[in-house]
Parts: sequence; structure tokens; C-alpha cells
Amino acid sequence: MYAVSDEFLEAVQENTRTYYWAGTITTTAGKVYSFDYSDIVKGSGYISSQCCGSTEIELGTVYSSELGITLYSEIDRYTLEDAIIEISCFLLLPDGSYEEVPMGVFEVSEANRTVNCLEIKAYDYMLRFEKDFNGFQSTGTAYDFIYLCCLACSVEMAQTQEEIESMANCSETLSIYSEDDIETYRDVLYYVGQVLGGFFVINREGKLELRKYGSDPVMEIEQKHRFSSSFSDFITRYTAVSSTNMRTETAEYYSVDPDDGLTMNLGVNPLLQFGLDETRAQLCTNILNDLQAVNYVPFDSDTIGNPALDLGDVLTFSGGQADEDQISCITSIKYTIGGKQKLKCVGKNPKLSQAKSKNDKNIAGLLSQIEEDAMGLYTYTNASAYTVGDSNTKIISMEFTAKEETYAQFIAQVVLEVAADSVEKSATASGTITIPDSVADSSGDSSSNESTEDETTDDSSEDTDTSSGTEISVSLPITWTEDGEAFVYVTYEYNNSYITAFAPVETWHSGKHILTLYYPIEDIAASVASYFNVYLRLEGGTGKVATGDCIAAIFGQSMGGTYAWDGILELTEEDIERFSLATGIANPGYSDDMTYEKYGQKDWDVSETVTAAAFGRMFAAFEEDET
Repeated sequence: MYAVSDEFLEAVQENTRTYYWAGTITTTAGKVYSFDYSDIVKGSGYISSQCCGSTEIELGTVYSSELGITLYSEIDRYTLEDAIIEISCFLLLPDGSYEEVPMGVFEVSEANRTVNCLEIKAYDYMLRFEKDFNGFQSTGTAYDFIYLCCLACSVEMAQTQEEIESMANCSETLSIYSEDDIETYRDVLYYVGQVLGGFFVINREGKLELRKYGSDPVMEIEQKHRFSSSFSDFITRYTAVSSTNMRTETAEYYSVDPDDGLTMNLGVNPLLQFGLDETRAQLCTNILNDLQAVNYVPFDSDTIGNPALDLGDVLTFSGGQADEDQISCITSIKYTIGGKQKLKCVGKNPKLSQAKSKNDKNIAGLLSQIEEDAMGLYTYTNASAYTVGDSNTKIISMEFTAKEETYAQFIAQVVLEVAADSVEKSATASGTITIPDSVADSSGDSSSNESTEDETTDDSSEDTDTSSGTEISVSLPITWTEDGEAFVYVTYEYNNSYITAFAPVETWHSGKHILTLYYPIEDIAASVASYFNVYLRLEGGTGKVATGDCIAAIFGQSMGGTYAWDGILELTEEDIERFSLATGIANPGYSDDMTYEKYGQKDWDVSETVTAAAFGRMFAAFEEDET
């Protein structure tokens, strides 16, 4: 719910209220047109938005809000292409002032002219994400992907990095690989929204915002505030999620006990395809935990309207056929300018889920295999920025496979902003100077002030001969500071082996540079996962690679398909605090009594202050003779 004052909440519930609508239209050329309530054709204006389809609750949705309005205006419709419309509602408060509630920021997509009116249809910034993603392979956290999408499509984020990273599943590294159905940045947001257990909207300020379903009501709608209403006789709730695993061609199922509700089908989410089974299970379990808030009664109601209500707001209803003890969620909302407000909550009956299979095994036709002799392409872009210093920094990490033994080519371009260290230089400037002979008689009578006008004229007319004098050689030291040179070292890694025979080096001054990389990859084994990484290191400065400024591709014949596990275990490091085996987290030194059993033969009683050395001695003792 949009933040409004208590006076506003009181005034909006009154039987009679005074309000008006007004807004501005700003063209791409910077021309601003203002309009008020009198300029809007009565009954023509509306704002509609939704976060779900027409039948059931959904996750990850990226629906766009729509504005339709007809104005009495002489504005040239040809100047309104991609113009920005900002519109607000103003409500009269008891103290005589008006409180403004912004209703959104929209871009004009269509403008039609009648004899006296201008018909406008506009959508919010969600349509900006309808931009080709190019199927780049990439890795990063959920925040990295959201930031990448917003950066590429010129939309601001409503939430900070700290707010996003406080949500479940935000600490996991997610991966996008080439074999998926991602076509646009909007698709990327859809899959990220699923992982985070929420949905995306463009808020009233025109910023991308992630929202989650909740259970805390924001207001009560009484019977006198409803023109009509219809409530379902069931409660929509979810007790399981299903996610299709592309490698095993099965739909993995995760549930709570008792499992007597609906199942949220996540489909084939590319971000949930890679990693350990335990990681996939944890991600899906966290999504299921977020879905536990969904315990809504579906409804459809026409109300007197409250412009502060938003998608995802939880409501209670009282009076009439409403059940005051149940909650509902706004999944669709339509404001009619000067008219009613239509609210809706969709949902399915959990009883219907008993007639459907919980888990579909052996899904046929799930994987789209690439023909053996066809060209395959793996692409990559960085979802997070990198800072390159005097140690190797991995900027490209690609995984690929082939259906048969083949070779491929790696190409990449990296935009690297270099800040070279300043260097101090010194030199010696040498030359000669001439000191002219003196033309004044230092022994003359300084007390004599007598001189004629002619003598003065004669003296001034004589040129001093500066060519005669004494030459002196001069040598002066000079120091200055100038931009130095940074050395950029490239290291290739193929299947966990560094390639030492070819290591490109660039020498650059400060500024932005394009680093072009190429390497032929030979002897690619069939049906085995292969890995190609690129590291950068700088000496004599630092470098920065911004988000999206590193693109790469690996292409060749017979690339693609699935592969068997190659026996490689990838381990990652994680720093943890000191902890007690018996009592959990402890200080750097702690005293605790611990009992250990070796091979079920003997109890070991240990009581000491454990340090790193003592901890090692304790376990070393287990390997000694028990006697």
C-alpha cells in the first residue's frame, strides 16, 4: 500500500469525498503539457494492472500496467511517440488541504486524434525489458541479474542491494546457459522472480520493484464500501512446488506435511538447472516457504475506491457474504478515473489438485538436442562487475559440451577501464645565457644632476650592444609526474589446466580499452563437460570491468547436448566462525566437556580449552594406539 497519512485513510472511507485528477505529458523533445480533471473526457480514463493470470496465483510475473485516457486537447499526436505521462489523484482532507497520491509513470504507445479529443494508450516501464537478451551465458546472484537487466534497459531499481540480498535464495550463485528459452531481459526477470518467490512490478515512481505475497492485512473493506462482490467458498493455499530437471528429465517435487493443497509448478527454470541436488532442493524449499503466506479467499469486487491500494496488498472484508476471519490478496486492480475501483484475487480450489498427478516422470521431448553436424554456440556475459589488480581475477567462466569429439573456437571482447599508476620522471635542462657588458660608469659623480636636453636625446638614441658580453653555461634539474603504463596479463584455463604456451599481454595508459581475445580449443571429448576460464592481472595500475562489458562465445560443430558426470567434484570455500562441537558458536577459546567414541569401542573424555593446535592434537590422538 502506498504510504499515505492517517487523515487520508479516514477521508477515503467517508461516504462523500472530494477529489480530482491531474497530470503532465512530457515529450521526448522536452516539451511539457499539463492537464487537469476538466481536460479528461468523463468515463474515458482508467489504469489497470495485475500480478497474476486470470485463474491462479503465479510467481515471477512481469506484467505491465496500462493507462488509457481521452483528453480535450490540441496536442499534436505525432509529437507524443514515447512521451512520458505522469498522473496523480488529489484527495481533499478534513483540514482543507489536498493530499497527492501518484498513480504511476507511463510511456505513450499509441495516440489517436478525433475531431476534438486525443485518445492515448500508454504502458509503464516494464515494456522496456522487451529487449533481446541474446542468450548470453552468465553467472551471478539474483541481485546481479536484476541489476544487469535494469542497467541494460534503463530502468531504476526500487530496492537497494541490501534489501534484495536479505531475501531467501539471494546468496546462491545462479547460472544461465545457452540452451534455454530466454529471449528477452523480461524473461530473465521472470525466472529470477520465481527463484526469489515473488513478482515484479513497476511502482508509482517508475522503478522496478520485487514484491512478495504476504499475510498481514493493510485495511478492511466494509459492505457499505462495495457496490458488488463475489467470494469463493474455498481457500487457495500451496503445500508443494514442482520444478523440472532438464538433466534427469523429471519433475522434482518438494512438499510440506500434510501435503493437501495446491502444487506450484515452476516449469523449466534455467536458473534452477545447475548445481548440487542439495542446492536445488534448498532453493525450491525456500520458494515453498514463501508460498506458505498464500492462504487467500478468491474474490471479485467493485468498490468506491482507494488510490493508495497496490498489487499484493492483503485485505479483509466484512459484512454481507464476506468472512471476516479470512484474508484475500489483490492480484488485479483497475482504477476508473472518476468512477469505481475493481479489485480481484484469483486462485484455484485445492480439492481439484487431488485429481492430478503430483510428479510427472520421464517427460518426453523436454530437451531440444542439436544435430550432430550442426554448429553450436555458447555465449557469456558478466552479470557483475570486476576489479582487476595484481592477482588473477576470473572474468569469464564457461561450461560447454559436444556430442562427438570436435574442436571449437573461443572469442571475447572485454571493455576494461584502466587506471595506470603515475610515474615521476626527471631530466636536466642545459643551455647558455649572455650577460651584456655594463654601459654605466659606476665611478661617475652621482651628485651631479646637470644634463642638457641634447645629451639626454643622444644617450637615448644609442643602442646598447647586447651582442657583446659574457656567455655562461647553465644546467638545471627538472622533475614532473605523468601517466604511467599498465601491463595487462591474460591467462587461459582449459579443464582446470592453465595454458602457459600462449599468454597475451597488453600495455596501456589510463582510459577505456577494448581487449580482444581468441583461442582455438582442440580435442574436445564427447559427452563430457568442459570448462574454459579467462583470468586477468594488472601490473602498474588497476582495472575495472563493468556489468555487461565482458562478452564471450565458444562455437563449433556438434556442440551442445547433455553429458554424463565426469567424476569431477568442484569445492568452494566458506569462512565460518569458531564453534564448539557441543554448544555451537563460541569465543576464540572455550572450555567444554566432550565425549567421543572411536569405532564403537571406547569412550574418550576430553576437557580442555580448545585452540587450533589443541584441536589438531585431539584428533591426532584418535589415530594412536588406544592403549
